[in-house]
Amino acid sequence: MFEKSLYDLIRGLRSHKGNEKEYIQNCLKECRSEIRSQDLDLKATALLKLIYLEMFGHDMSWASFNVLEVMASPKYHQKRVGYLGAIQSFRPDTEVLMLATNLLKKDLTAASTTTIALPIVTLPHVITPSLALSVLPDILPRLSHTSPAIRKKTIVTLYRLALVYPETLRAAWPKIKERLMDRSEDSSVTAAIVNVICELGWRRPHDFLALAPRLFELLVDSGNNWLAIKLIKLFATLTPLEPRLVRKLLPPLTEIIQTTPAMSLLYECINGIIQGGILGSGDDTSGKEEIASLCVNKLRSMIMVDGDPNLKYVALLAFNKIVDTHPWLVAQQEDVILECIDSADISIRIKALDLVQGMVSNDNLVSIVSRLMRQLKLSSTMDRKIGGNVSSSNPGDSDDDDLERTINPRQRATEQMPPLPDDYRIDVINRILNMCSQNNYTYLNDFEWYIDILTQLVRIAPTPRKTNDMEALPTAGRLDPSDISEKIGNELRNVAVKVQAVRGACLQAAEIISTQLKNDTPMGHSLNSGVLGPVAWVIGEYAAELEAPEDALGLLLQLIPRITSPEPLAASLQAAMKVFSLTAGDQLTRWSAEHKSKILLLMARIVHTFEALTLHPNLEVQERAVEFTELLKLTAEAASAQEASTELIHQDTPLLLTQAIPSLFVGWELKSVAAAAQKNVPLPESLDLDEPINPNLNSLLASAESMVVPADEVDEFDAYYYQRPPPTSIASEPAVARLADERHDAAGSYQQPTEESYLDADIVARRKLDRLEKNRDDPFYIQETGSIHRSSTPIHNILQNSNGPDLDVDSIPIMELDLDKLSAGVSDAPTKLSKPSRPKPRQRIVIAADENLASSGQSTPKNDSENDSGSLASKATRARRLKQSVLGVDSTNIGRLTLEGGADSDAYDPEAQRREEAEMAQAMKEVERLRLEMQRANERIQVAQGVDAAGTIVKKKKKTTGKAKKKATAASAGEETVLEGIAEGAKPVKSKKKKAKVAAIDEGTADAQVGGAEQSAVRPKKKKAKPPVEIE
Repeated sequence: MFEKSLYDLIRGLRSHKGNEKEYIQNCLKECRSEIRSQDLDLKATALLKLIYLEMFGHDMSWASFNVLEVMASPKYHQKRVGYLGAIQSFRPDTEVLMLATNLLKKDLTAASTTTIALPIVTLPHVITPSLALSVLPDILPRLSHTSPAIRKKTIVTLYRLALVYPETLRAAWPKIKERLMDRSEDSSVTAAIVNVICELGWRRPHDFLALAPRLFELLVDSGNNWLAIKLIKLFATLTPLEPRLVRKLLPPLTEIIQTTPAMSLLYECINGIIQGGILGSGDDTSGKEEIASLCVNKLRSMIMVDGDPNLKYVALLAFNKIVDTHPWLVAQQEDVILECIDSADISIRIKALDLVQGMVSNDNLVSIVSRLMRQLKLSSTMDRKIGGNVSSSNPGDSDDDDLERTINPRQRATEQMPPLPDDYRIDVINRILNMCSQNNYTYLNDFEWYIDILTQLVRIAPTPRKTNDMEALPTAGRLDPSDISEKIGNELRNVAVKVQAVRGACLQAAEIISTQLKNDTPMGHSLNSGVLGPVAWVIGEYAAELEAPEDALGLLLQLIPRITSPEPLAASLQAAMKVFSLTAGDQLTRWSAEHKSKILLLMARIVHTFEALTLHPNLEVQERAVEFTELLKLTAEAASAQEASTELIHQDTPLLLTQAIPSLFVGWELKSVAAAAQKNVPLPESLDLDEPINPNLNSLLASAESMVVPADEVDEFDAYYYQRPPPTSIASEPAVARLADERHDAAGSYQQPTEESYLDADIVARRKLDRLEKNRDDPFYIQETGSIHRSSTPIHNILQNSNGPDLDVDSIPIMELDLDKLSAGVSDAPTKLSKPSRPKPRQRIVIAADENLASSGQSTPKNDSENDSGSLASKATRARRLKQSVLGVDSTNIGRLTLEGGADSDAYDPEAQRREEAEMAQAMKEVERLRLEMQRANERIQVAQGVDAAGTIVKKKKKTTGKAKKKATAASAGEETVLEGIAEGAKPVKSKKKKAKVAAIDEGTADAQVGGAEQSAVRPKKKKAKPPVEIE
């Protein structure tokens, strides 16, 4: 009498905050008892409450039969609740669904419009192939119903039925086409038909080419924006099949773009033009450039709309598609695209980066990279300031400082900028490197600028962070794969290898990077930057171009004890020895006492540094340290025994210093190798990768496990791999920037930002000095005041003395020019002729190409039979893969359906499809079994043609008579027949003139098929033949 309604359930759920679970369980118990009642009103109310609780995740599949009872109610308000429960709880595998077939057919033929709509709306959620076959004759007449709402719902439901039962389209297409061609049809029904055609068009677009006139008429005449969007998408799939549609579509699409105020229709129209290939088609180019320019301008206006990031995002998506066909038009919008790089939305930034990377050229590379570098530098500066404020803040800070920080507008604007995540910063650095190095540095004009960019990137690159100690254990001693600094160092090494003209600048940058890493890392902390390896390689490989080799060697010896990663450490050891061989191996240097003591002290320092690494856990580092240490000790003994040169006696430098050690590092010049060149190197025939390197490896491992380490002995291996190193804090801010606050002034132009906005002060100062030195004697270069002191002219001295720094034209004195006195004075004075200094010609930049082995074959041979079977299996797998739609059903068979087929054509049968799939699986198993048998038979034939590795005996038989020849030939023919039955496709042994045919004697089953014969001889029918060969 007092049952709870749905409203009571909602009120009670809201009133039991914190105790909802217990309240819901009690309500479920009540619903279980109420739904079993014979009262349909009480049953419908309980079902309605279960539907509400089902949306909270509580299962109601147990009440499926009760749902069916409410669906059969004659009252509409109860029937509606039952159908709603069926939509929520019924699935294609629900057992009571077959009992609902007759109920659905009955309600589809009801007289009431509201009753007919219930099963039509429910069928898409519970449809199965068998159910679709049953209700199709009852739902097709609803296409001619007098109510437009019923016709619209029927069309949408038929599409859902067609996804699981494709024969639905063949039966319903004539009526759907009739509804579409009817110009008096309701607009909602037409929109539903266009939606269905648009969904089917991308599967079989050629079936709908005949509807193009009617669809074009709807596009021109209809005022519905959503219908126009669907039609534009449909025409985008039809234009590749019918190019003549392009000329027909250009005028209406241009009019829509120019007149529509709806941004959604504008974007879909532009997107349809791009996807339909209207901009990129080869013929009928009239008007395409105009519409392309119109699309680009509209997209520019969409980006410039303030406050709507969605428009910016979709406009950037369209720009990314237009840039393939009209890159020059997109490049003209560089200003608005670069503005999107600084957007607060990270997704807009990423899309802008994708677009910028595709429109890079020689002219805009510097401006684009400068913009990105300024963004990275500002973000890095903010991180350091935030870290400094957190570390320096304490409860005793004064209120005046807080007030000063609040009032400062620049600092407040900087602090309001969103911080950049490390993943985004790494992505930006990767894009900068890719833009500058693409196509073998085609777009790069100034390599010295690029080297300064790499130096700055090392300073602002994010430091990889480990989340916990467990992640640090397996990667101890190795570089973090997320360390972008290693890729920056590799790029610096590539420039040094490929561009010989700037190797000096690369060496200078390598020394600057190494020095800053050493200075910024506190004493006692290790160096883990990935840039150390490539930088050390550059210093060692091109040590001959170092300005101060001894300083570089001292820098390396200071870095080596603090490096923990094995790869940079091994490269640093090698580089230190190369620099030492250059310093000590100069034959022109006199072997004086001073030089002798200097070399001995230097070797003692190197030995002291290397001896600490002779027990390093990494074998590469340990091997190099031991070899170099022993070599230097031997060299030190020889150098100590060699007497120093005096004024009277000349002593040669020890040969170990001048010839032995330098010969270790002298050879062919290293050049860049293409990334895919290694795959083209053929494998040696004698290489066996399965052969163990050490046959006693198991015994060595067993003895190593049985070793007992004393407890008091220091285990360096354990300390290296399992003890956490102290945290490293590398501050990438130079000392100049720490003394004064930086001012982030906006650049006057987006095209050429100032170098101070994205480079550190020391790099800018060095670049300025280099420019002044290059342009010192250039008459067309305007020098800065006070930058270069030259000889002053008389007029210049007079103006400076009389007028000061400000020039007054009226006060300029008049000089008396006497040529006789001037000539006399010149003749009396001694003349010194000096050759005018000419500026050094700029060195030509030559970029070396990557070496490749194009003529060599593939590295690994492949088996043809295995490849064929693998391709068959992959094709079958792809054929069996279900193309799941958003609705979660298999729509594979719609693509094979022909709408023009007659009634006598083959109908779709789900059971037959399942049987075909089972037969296909069985056939694939049979093919795999036959393939294995063919491979085994092929191997047996190959063994029978020669001498087996197991030691088979080959004997020659005596000549036989003619009868014996015939018997042997018959036996050979019978054996070849058996082998062909086992291995179809294997190549049989062919008989040739004047050559004996080898007998192929199989083992196992082949022997039984031949007749159990263990030995047989084969001789072809020839007049003259060699004796046959018998294999035992």
